[in-house]
Amino acid sequence: MSELAHRSEPASATQPALCIEDLNAWYGESHVLHGINLTVNDGEVITLLGRNGAGRTTTLKSILGLVDRRTGSIRVAGNEIINQPTHKIARLGRLGYCPEERGIFSRLSVDENLHLPPALSEYGISVDELYQMFPNLAARRNSRGTQLSGGEQQMLAMARILRTGAQLLLLDEITEGLAPVIVQALGETIRNLKQRGLTIVLVEQNFHFAAPLADRHYIIEHGRVVETIESSEVEAKSEQINQYLSV
Repeated sequence: MSELAHRSEPASATQPALCIEDLNAWYGESHVLHGINLTVNDGEVITLLGRNGAGRTTTLKSILGLVDRRTGSIRVAGNEIINQPTHKIARLGRLGYCPEERGIFSRLSVDENLHLPPALSEYGISVDELYQMFPNLAARRNSRGTQLSGGEQQMLAMARILRTGAQLLLLDEITEGLAPVIVQALGETIRNLKQRGLTIVLVEQNFHFAAPLADRHYIIEHGRVVETIESSEVEAKSEQINQYLSV
């Protein structure tokens, strides 16, 4: 991946990029999150680790209001969004969400997918720059979404949210089911984005992929953060991490 010029600025001189306090969330009558607390500073990469069903994806969806009900506090660059609807949160232009199912338009070409999103802030990355960042996509720019491999679809999903100018990226299981060479390329992309000053919240099952990328790891069990591990503590706490993540 080519290194591109740094274009982002801090979300705030004093406020973290994302601060979640006592977040509870429900799907219908099902109470899924039970008081999530976490902080992500500007330019950090953090991971949400845990077994399937622990509440990691629900945490991302709750930030965007994609749950039936939520309480607590969610502040993005100091702005409270807990009571805002999803369309208003999206229009803030700070948040970019890459869901596990990717959500690309399968009948549109790569180029059409990338030209479709509106630029919601001045930091939107041009299509030409995105093709530099994802050379696989440049080679497939006229291919429809249905003709792309899983790895190419994942790259396209990430490129599309970068097109909007989002500075806080919520990435859900971006390596799942992908070949090792593609996983390695995605790791390089995340390093590149961090160098540009973007902030990333990464839900990831592959700890070997996430460990060298993240500044901090939040381990979630039964809708609660049960452990916070700084990158410097990973080696010393490896056995504890394995116990939390083992099936």
